[in-house]
Amino acid sequence: MLEAVDECGVKLVDPDRVELVRGALPSDHAIVELADVFSLLGDPGRLRLLSSLLEGGELCVCDLAATSGMSESAVSHALRLLRAHRVVSVSRRGRMAYYRLDDAHVRMLLDLGLTHTGHTVAVHPEHTGPAPEDNQR
Repeated sequence: MLEAVDECGVKLVDPDRVELVRGALPSDHAIVELADVFSLLGDPGRLRLLSSLLEGGELCVCDLAATSGMSESAVSHALRLLRAHRVVSVSRRGRMAYYRLDDAHVRMLLDLGLTHTGHTVAVHPEHTGPAPEDNQR
């Protein structure tokens, strides 16, 4: 019979550290908001849009459709979700709407994610995409 490796033999090994960590954790509301943002970033189409905005700055829906390979309708839907979570913002000039990353934090999050995937290899045996070095900007 195999013994569980990750099982603790005591309730708390370092109760002072546990209390310190509990006090430093974000609120439940903040955790839910962050999970929502990460779930938005978990979609390849939305990531293509965000990468396009990362590289191109402000772009309109038709240009985002061209850079991402998505339909204008799909782009508009994705942008509504991203805008609702303050990941992108919009400015209007006449009848045209131009989208951009909402702030430097979004840019930093994308940059860090791309840097991370550029020097790591995830364990996805079914994935046959580009090599990790292809993910670098």
